[in-house]
Amino acid sequence: MPIFADEILELVRKHALFNAYRHSGKATDGAVLGKVLAEKPELRDRIKDLERVIHDTVVDINKLSSELQLTALKTSFPEVLDVAERKEKGLPPLPSAERGKVVTRFPPEPNGPLHIGHAKAAIIDEAYARMYEGKFILRYDDTNPANEKKEFYGAIKEALQWLGVRPDVEKNTSDDIEVLYEYALQLIAKGRAYACVCDGETVRRNRNEARECEHRAQSIEKNRAQWERMFSVFKQNEAILRLLVDMSHANTALRDPTLFRIVDAPHPLRGSKYRVWPTYDFSVSIEDHLDGVTHAMRSKEYELRDELYYLMIDLLGLRRPHLIEFSRLELRGAPLSKRKLKPLVESGLVEGWDDPRLPTLFGLRRRGFLPQAIREYVLSLGVSKAESLPTWDLLESYNRRTLDPVARRYYFVKDPIKLVVKDAPELTAKLRLHPEREYGERLIETHGTFFITSEDAQRYSAGDVFRLLELYNVKVEKKEPSKISGRYTGHKLTEDVPKIHWVAEKFVDFEVKVPGPLFTGEVFNEESLSVVGGYAEEACDDLKAGDLVQFVRFGFCRVDAHRLAILSHR
Repeated sequence: MPIFADEILELVRKHALFNAYRHSGKATDGAVLGKVLAEKPELRDRIKDLERVIHDTVVDINKLSSELQLTALKTSFPEVLDVAERKEKGLPPLPSAERGKVVTRFPPEPNGPLHIGHAKAAIIDEAYARMYEGKFILRYDDTNPANEKKEFYGAIKEALQWLGVRPDVEKNTSDDIEVLYEYALQLIAKGRAYACVCDGETVRRNRNEARECEHRAQSIEKNRAQWERMFSVFKQNEAILRLLVDMSHANTALRDPTLFRIVDAPHPLRGSKYRVWPTYDFSVSIEDHLDGVTHAMRSKEYELRDELYYLMIDLLGLRRPHLIEFSRLELRGAPLSKRKLKPLVESGLVEGWDDPRLPTLFGLRRRGFLPQAIREYVLSLGVSKAESLPTWDLLESYNRRTLDPVARRYYFVKDPIKLVVKDAPELTAKLRLHPEREYGERLIETHGTFFITSEDAQRYSAGDVFRLLELYNVKVEKKEPSKISGRYTGHKLTEDVPKIHWVAEKFVDFEVKVPGPLFTGEVFNEESLSVVGGYAEEACDDLKAGDLVQFVRFGFCRVDAHRLAILSHR
């Protein structure tokens, strides 16, 4: 093993233990490396040796049980655990929660990728499980084969892994389909479920008018027979199983809701084995019982269905979890509804589910948002039920704070104008890759020919003086539409001289995609993605997809491809 001071080895062990604690006993090399370098950036000079030490430490720690990992963390690094718990405990305490016994769940439907709203639910669910040293379940709510695709199971898992959300258990509601059928038979036997063969329009009209369905009075025997016919005889939309409640109930969600319907579409995991599928209202209560969920968290949009949730539990004699509700997270100008987003993807109006204009987690990742920033943003919002429609500004502020220490600095000049400086000394400029971190330097040879932005060029006239950043002062002598001529006036730094960035005569062509609001009102914004062209310093030719940079005086960007970046934000 490479030789490091005990102080560094302890730092590695601290972050490896904490990462394992946060992620179900499994630390990862990359996460630990990032934390160590954030504290000791000078170790970048020994990155290969450090990676070996981290890998060996992570392997050893991952062999320990979760209990031993937590004991080691509490014994050796209690301050880390205290800080983390204080941070997570910005969330209010859960009712009747016992340490070690809290079980939470996140139940996405695999009908599309996760978006920022899902991130709020998943992060809060996991944060509470970790706060109470409990269990966090990822449960795919896959009971509507017509809308679901196999690819989205993997997409959801990938997005959660990127977000740093690690479930202790993964399962599918479809795993329990036979069990759900048994509970349906129990309700039929109790006289609380009946088979309805009304057409869809009649069902909707009766609900709206609080009119009872003629099939409510059927015998248990007939309902059981009709139920059996749903599996082979009835066609799709010809029959449903409904819960007998009260068609005049003030809460329309309680007006004999649908429990099961026929869906003649192959299921992404079960194929064509089943054609009778439960609604979410039926399955969620039972699944929470089967999974031992103690605290079920969901967004406020389900509030009217709370009474139905508990009614199902009471009718079947199941344990009652605590329901915790919070406001749905949306961002202004970025709707989360798949009804709006899916047509954009399918018609090619956007580049895919990872289009940087979309509020999907893949879109945010591609745009250069970091998972830690999203987590801090979500936890700052808490579990309030107050409705709001925040702008991107707050999320961007968290991301800016997270990006700033890791983004290397480069010069990029949009809409370039040539600048020729007379009497300029030939210099090799040494420019730091970061103003505070020891990330090294890039060397740029200068010979008196530069490019500056047209915006900067327009600001100055003959006789004005400005300073080329990190270089020297220039006095404007002549200004033309495509060129500025100036004269070198020395290196002395003067406070009242404005400073501008530049690119030397050796440059690379570069483009930056700039995302804008996806919609104007309810209409897709055709101008929501623009492309800014310009010149970047020669070192940018070596940037690779995924690199995070700050183009000085322009903004934070994520490199998307060779000589192409996406603006994260200013």
